[in-house]
Amino acid sequence: MNKYGFIRCGISSIHGELGNVQANVQAISEVVQRAEKEEVKVLIFPELSITGYTVQDMFLNTSIRQESLKGLEKLCNETRNTGVLFVIGMPIAVGGIMYNAAVVLLSGKIMGVVPKTYLPNNCEFYEKRWFSPYKGKEKSVNLLGESVPFGNIVFESSLGFTLGIEICEDLWSVIPPSLLLSLSGANIIANLSASNELIGKDEYRKELVKTQSARTHSAYLYTSAGLMESTTDIVFGGSGYIFEDGKELLSANRYEWESTLHIADVDVEYLDNERIKDKTFGDSIQNFDLSNIQKVRVNQVSNEQDEKDLRRYIEPYPFVPKRKTDCEEIFNIQTYGLARRLRHIHCKEVTIGISGGLDSTLAFLVVVNAFKKLNLDTKGIHGITMPGFGTSKRTYNNSLKLAEALGVQISLEEISIKDACIQHFKDIGHDMNNHNLVYENAQARERTQILMDKGFTIGTGDFSELGLGWCTYNGDHMSMYGVNASIPKTLVKHIILWYAEENEECRGVLKDIVDTPISPELLPLDGQGNITQKTESNLGPYEVHDFFFYNFLRRGTSGGKLLFLAEIAFKDIYTKEQLCEWYKIFINKFFGSQFKRDCVPGGPKVGSAALSPRGDLRMPADMSSEVWKI
Repeated sequence: MNKYGFIRCGISSIHGELGNVQANVQAISEVVQRAEKEEVKVLIFPELSITGYTVQDMFLNTSIRQESLKGLEKLCNETRNTGVLFVIGMPIAVGGIMYNAAVVLLSGKIMGVVPKTYLPNNCEFYEKRWFSPYKGKEKSVNLLGESVPFGNIVFESSLGFTLGIEICEDLWSVIPPSLLLSLSGANIIANLSASNELIGKDEYRKELVKTQSARTHSAYLYTSAGLMESTTDIVFGGSGYIFEDGKELLSANRYEWESTLHIADVDVEYLDNERIKDKTFGDSIQNFDLSNIQKVRVNQVSNEQDEKDLRRYIEPYPFVPKRKTDCEEIFNIQTYGLARRLRHIHCKEVTIGISGGLDSTLAFLVVVNAFKKLNLDTKGIHGITMPGFGTSKRTYNNSLKLAEALGVQISLEEISIKDACIQHFKDIGHDMNNHNLVYENAQARERTQILMDKGFTIGTGDFSELGLGWCTYNGDHMSMYGVNASIPKTLVKHIILWYAEENEECRGVLKDIVDTPISPELLPLDGQGNITQKTESNLGPYEVHDFFFYNFLRRGTSGGKLLFLAEIAFKDIYTKEQLCEWYKIFINKFFGSQFKRDCVPGGPKVGSAALSPRGDLRMPADMSSEVWKI
């Protein structure tokens, strides 16, 4: 494991010969040697990989069982100088019973043997003809002259991970062994399989792995027998996947002629943190008898891994969905959240500030949709544009174009805030040429006052602004209902673009709004009428802050690791020095603005990270940020 909690895992489907143990051992050994060079720490091979799965009645012949033991001994000798904890499949006879088993090896030694619990015995499978299911009686077995642990086992590595093993059908059972293995500490689950190919089976099999990974908060490694198997009646394709807490890290190509080795780095630190957060997981540990599961300690040497050589994709835009249907779902959550509130208070009229910016645009689209769902007259939507000292023609015109392009009748009104703010500056003795926070906040609060005096006010501020405290307390910070409360800035853009693609009549204006520099427009324009106050010039890119937010809040990532992941995600886009500077801004502003989040209005949660003090984020406003500084 490197210092950030990643363990390099591998899955392999070998190209060997059915029933030729020596050839299969050679193929396995070669893959182990490759894995050693790649600094893999956990590696799994398919079910019965040392013999092949489809030798059928030859499992009942003494010769193949004896040859399997010779092959195991040879494999121990050939991998003595490797540090890979790897798992192979082979038949193991214990006290007159033969088991379909997984054998765990490290540095030439057998660490333990895990027999299969559930045997398929229908359709094309009839394992009970040769093997018996494990009933939990035997606790050890004599192999190659040594007594080794046998049964349900978790292997606790000195590198900080714990490995649990199940075999093929075990996963398909009603209560898979991996459930209890995970409750016993296994954060990496290995499945040695021989699963044939049928129409639709790969998708179903993959979904099983994904689901089991998610429900156990584990990294689930799955690999299946490939084209070395018999094709008399069925075909094996060598499917393989690695999932981490329900998220796919890799999916192997099927139907490969050569031995494969697929590698991914799993974040064990994250998995352990998810289990701590999930109190149902902890309760389950207390509710089950886990005494039948043995724990075996394995000592592995940690290599000096190049930290930047991370074998996994780091998503730079974790809040942005990949499917159009997800955008529709988010939009519906926003819409029906607002519609439910309006219905409850019998409200048929709302006010919303329309600035021509991203946030007010999305909020406006949501309001229009909510009114349609409630069959309300859209004239009850009071859209108010409130030009101030920094309002540009571009945003002003876009706010008007949007209302027109939507093709709905709304009550659109323009109320300038300039005179009111000038009077306010006189009242409090502020020099209006001093463009400090007083100058900015007065405008934000004046706009909010206008909206609230006019009626039920829809908040437009988003997740990213609230997280960084980039809002005026009791100004744009406040509303009667904030429809964008859990929508990060990167997601705001994405949903607007999705809406633009779905609605041709407003596509042009929406795309121009997305292309407009993000600004609160509170400072005077330049001589050419251009925006001078650009938010991302002060804070850094929102895409970087949203990346920080997701990993910090959703994954519980520590400071140094957060910056490390950002360097990988935004490689060739931003420098380390830039990211470091923006990280400092992120930490300072996040911890410095909790007092604003302590009293935010209600709003719909749409994803797995949110900032509501009534729900997802409970923290004191005077919390120190020292631990997270780098």
